[in-house]
Amino acid sequence: MNSTNLWIVEIDRNRFGGVLPESISNFSINLSKFSIDENGISGRIPSGIVNLVNLEKLSMTNNQLSGNIPNDIGKLQNLKVLILDGNRLSGIIPSSLGNLTLLFELRLYNNQLEGNLPQSLGGCQNLMLLDVAKNNLSGKIPAQVIGLSSLSIFADFSANYFTGVIPKEIGNLKDVGELGISDNMLSGRIPDSLGSCIKLEVLALQGNFFHGSIPSSLGSLRGLQELDLSRNNLSGKIPEFFQSFVLLQTLNLSDNNFEGAVPVEGIFRNASAILLKGNAKLCGGISEFRLPKCNIKNHKKRMSLLLKIVISAVCSLSGLASLFTCALLYWLKNKRKEPALDPYKNLLLNLSYQDLVKATDGFVAANLIGAGSFGRVYKGILAEIGPTVAIKVLNLVDSRASKSFIAECEALKNIRHRNLVKVLTACSGVDYQGNDFKALVYEYMVNGSLEEWLHPIPRTEEGDHGPPKRLNLLQRLNIAIDVASALDYLHHQCQISIIHCDLKPSNVLLDDDMNGHVSDFGLAKILSECTNNYSTSQSSSIGVRGTLGYAPPEYGVGSQVSIYGDVYSYGIMLLEMFTGRRPTDEMFKEDLTLHNFAKAASPDQAAEIVDSFLLEGTIDMDRRMYSTSQRFQDCLFSIIRVGVNCSAEIPQERMKINDVVAELHSIKNKLIGATIR
Repeated sequence: MNSTNLWIVEIDRNRFGGVLPESISNFSINLSKFSIDENGISGRIPSGIVNLVNLEKLSMTNNQLSGNIPNDIGKLQNLKVLILDGNRLSGIIPSSLGNLTLLFELRLYNNQLEGNLPQSLGGCQNLMLLDVAKNNLSGKIPAQVIGLSSLSIFADFSANYFTGVIPKEIGNLKDVGELGISDNMLSGRIPDSLGSCIKLEVLALQGNFFHGSIPSSLGSLRGLQELDLSRNNLSGKIPEFFQSFVLLQTLNLSDNNFEGAVPVEGIFRNASAILLKGNAKLCGGISEFRLPKCNIKNHKKRMSLLLKIVISAVCSLSGLASLFTCALLYWLKNKRKEPALDPYKNLLLNLSYQDLVKATDGFVAANLIGAGSFGRVYKGILAEIGPTVAIKVLNLVDSRASKSFIAECEALKNIRHRNLVKVLTACSGVDYQGNDFKALVYEYMVNGSLEEWLHPIPRTEEGDHGPPKRLNLLQRLNIAIDVASALDYLHHQCQISIIHCDLKPSNVLLDDDMNGHVSDFGLAKILSECTNNYSTSQSSSIGVRGTLGYAPPEYGVGSQVSIYGDVYSYGIMLLEMFTGRRPTDEMFKEDLTLHNFAKAASPDQAAEIVDSFLLEGTIDMDRRMYSTSQRFQDCLFSIIRVGVNCSAEIPQERMKINDVVAELHSIKNKLIGATIR
C-alpha cells in the first residue's frame, strides 16, 4: 500500500476483522490521524507503525489486539493522542513513551499490561489525561508521574497491583478534575498534600490499605462531587467539613474503622447519598442511618465545641463588618477609577481550555480548518452543545489578538441575523503552560468558505474524489445578496453600527444549503449611530484594518474606519466572485487593478471578463443560464457595475449597501425570469 497523499485514516465502529499488515508503514509520511476504534481487529500492532513519524493521533480502542506495545513508539515525536484501551495488550509499558513530549492523552485502560509504570512518563510535560487502570501493573507509583502538574482532565491508576504509599508529589495536581487510585495494594496515610488538588470533582481511593484519619487538608476540596474512601483501614471521626461541601453528591465511607458522632448537616441529611456500613463505632446521625445514640459526654463535648464556634463566628463577623465598611468607603472614593466591565462577561464562558482540547483531539492538524493573522480555526465536537462546531483559537502572541477577542465578543453578543455566523459560546482561561487562552465557538459550516469555492485546490488522483468545488451563476448571486444583507444589518439595523473591517471570501462561510454567512469580527469597530459617517472623529483601536487587496485605499493613508470601507471590500469581493480573479492576481500591476480591469469593460464585453466557468454550461439544470444572449450579458454587466460602483476610490461615491441589496435582487429577478422564458 503506497498512498503518499493520505492524511487521515478513520474506520471507527465497523465490523472489520483480521490483522493489521506490516505494510502499514508504507502509508504516507504525512499521515496525521490513524483511528480504527471499535472493530474486531486482532493480532499485534505492526512495528512499522513507528515510521509514521507525523502521526498526531493513534487510536485503536476496543479491538482484540494482543502482544506488546512497540518498544520504539517513542519515535512518534508528534503524537498528541495515544488510545489503546480495551484490547489484550501485554508486556511492559515502553519507557520510550516518555519521549513523546507533545502527548496530551494516553489511554491504556483494560489491557493485560504488567511491570512497573515507567518513571519516564514524567517527561510528558503536556500530558493532561492518563488512564492505566485495569491492568496488571505493579511496584510503586512513580512520583514523577503522579506529580505531573499538567494532568488536568483525569488520572486513573485503579485496579492494578501498585504498592507503597501515595507520593506527596500528588499535591502538584492542582488542576486535575478526576483522580482514581482505587483497588490497589497501597498503604500508609492519605497525604496532606492531596488537599492542594483544589479542582478535584471525583476522588476514588477505595480498596486499599490506607490507615489513620482523614487529613484536615481535604477540607479545601470544596468542588468534590464524588468521594469514595471505602474498604480501607481509616479511623478517627468523620470530619465535619464535609457538611459544607455543597456540590458533594455521594460519600462512601463504608468498611473502615471510623468512630464517634455522624454529622447531621449538608450531605449527611440525605441517607441515600452516604454509605457508612462496616463502621461499628459510629453513632448518632439522622434516623435513617439506624445507628445507636451517642452518649451524653459526647453530646456535651459537641455543645461545647458548637459554643466555641459560635463565639468565634461572632468575633469574625464583627471583624468582617469593620473590614466591609472600610472597603465600601474605599470603593466609593475610587468609583470613578474603576475599569469598564469585561465586554464578554455575559457570554457563556463555561467552557475550559481542557474542554476545547478534548473537542479537537488536542488541536491536531487533522482538525485545522482555517488560519489567519489572529489565530486558527479548528473543527471540534462538544458534548455540551452536541453538533460539530468551529473553534477559533486566538493567537495571543500577537498583542492585537486580545483586542480582537474583546471586539468580537462585544459585537457578536448583541447581533442576530440569518446571514451572520452564530456564536455559541466563548472560552477565556489559561492553557497547560500557564499562558492566556481565548477562543470563540461558532456554528460549524459544512461547506467551508467562499474562498475554497472560488479558488478550489486542484485535485490529485489519490486526493478528494468528490465533485469539484464550483459555483454556478445563480449560487454566486445568492451568496452576494446574503453578504450584502448581512452588511446592511451591521451598518444600519443594529442599535450600534458595526464595521467588519476585514471582509473577504475566506470570511464568508457556506452552510449545507449554500447560504452565505459572514464570519470573523475580529477587526470589528463599533461606532455609535451618531458617528457612522465618514467624517467620524473616533480613532481606531485596531492596528491593522483589513487585508491587502480588500482594504480601501483611504485606510492606507490613516483615515478612520467607516461603513464605506466595508462597502469597498464588498465591491472587490463581488468582482472577484464573478471574474474569478483575486485582487492580488499577478496580472494586476502598476495602475491596473481589479477595479480598473472591471470598469474598463463595456456592456458587450461582460462575458469576456467573467469567470470562464460561468459560460461553460457544464451543469444541466442551469445550461440556459450560461448562454451569451443579450439578456444574460446585461445581467452579468449589471453585477460587474455594482462591484465597480462599490469599489470607487472616493468613499462618498460608493453605493449604499441597502441600494446594493435592492439592485442585486432586481438582477436576480431578471435572471430567473430569463431562465423560465
